[in-house]
Amino acid sequence: MSSDDTPVSPSGPPATPHSPAADSPFRPEPTSRDEAPQYVLPLVVHIEKTAPPARTDALRTAARAVLVMLSDERSDGEGEWARAMRDWQDARIRKVVRRARGAEWRKASALPGITVTGESAEVRVFPPVPLDGWPKELAKLQVSGTDLDDPEPPAAPDPSAPVLWLNPELDMSAGKTMAQAGHGAQLAWWELSETERKAWREAGFPLSVAPAEADRWQELTGSGLPVVRDAGFTEIAPGSCTVVADHPALRRG
Repeated sequence: MSSDDTPVSPSGPPATPHSPAADSPFRPEPTSRDEAPQYVLPLVVHIEKTAPPARTDALRTAARAVLVMLSDERSDGEGEWARAMRDWQDARIRKVVRRARGAEWRKASALPGITVTGESAEVRVFPPVPLDGWPKELAKLQVSGTDLDDPEPPAAPDPSAPVLWLNPELDMSAGKTMAQAGHGAQLAWWELSETERKAWREAGFPLSVAPAEADRWQELTGSGLPVVRDAGFTEIAPGSCTVVADHPALRRG
């Protein structure tokens, strides 16, 4: 697994690659967001030695977990998590994925948060915490040391549903990629209308995650769809494009 510190857009009208803002979180250099208190969204993936989840299912489940947190009533208005969510989105948008098994997973599951399940994966997402203020039950969990594989080739993405396309030229760990998928889902969520968000939520946030073909990737990054650009704190170079969020409602033409 790997930690991730990718900046993405705050709530409200997002700063997209085709409409950059002066303090755009897509920029790897320091911005005004660095002056705000820094928060992180923790995600914990359940990985037992004898039954690890499939990689692609873990990516999908992590992305869905981010959407579930963003859409939860506790994250909005006067909800119990709303202040932390606002503080997190005012700074750079950081997500860190850690792994847990056995008693570690049970202890993590007892903390306030939401567990999202996939076909084989379980991911628990927690309200944002200060960068240096993790709960002890989460702080001691491992960030690195385990990766995931797909025991069988994943099914092709359904083009009629949202797809988070991965950069085929980047080699990222499962944890890094889970965080990137979460960023892509978050960017899509911000660009949707309330009606479109409601429809996606009521459908259970269906989505696919898959590497794009090399020639298709170039087309996607120039299509006007939301693009995640990494800050370069871990694993890959600053400014690398990692994910394109291809939601049908955001496709042009």
